Amino acid sequence: MAVSDAVVTTPAVAGKWNVEGEAMCPHRLVLEHVTSRWGVLVLIQLLDRPHRFSELRRAIGRVSEKMLTQTLQTLERDGLVHRDAKPVIPPRVDYSLTDLGREAAEQVRALAAWTSHRMDAVLKAREEYDAARE
Repeated sequence: MAVSDAVVTTPAVAGKWNVEGEAMCPHRLVLEHVTSRWGVLVLIQLLDRPHRFSELRRAIGRVSEKMLTQTLQTLERDGLVHRDAKPVIPPRVDYSLTDLGREAAEQVRALAAWTSHRMDAVLKAREEYDAARE
């Protein structure tokens, strides 16, 4: 099923609305979570190994504590990230990928690798576009 087919045939999810005011389908919401600015970076970072919150924040860089917390909670709710809170003093929480999360992260990493590999072509296209507009 194509993404556009899923958008048309999937029931709406209450509480999430797009620009036109229509409810967003679950497929779009998961895609939004996985491909969000911080979602991509969290998934790729967790591919290598589990991380504590502070490690993850340092590895990603320039993400606020609030935004990282929200991203991790969203990915956990979607079944992509596992939160392991250990009952020790001081508290220790580790984040890792679930099998589903690993699958998604590998796809995201492939897209990131493609972006890196094709950046010269993108920059050339931008220059041509800008030159044509001047």
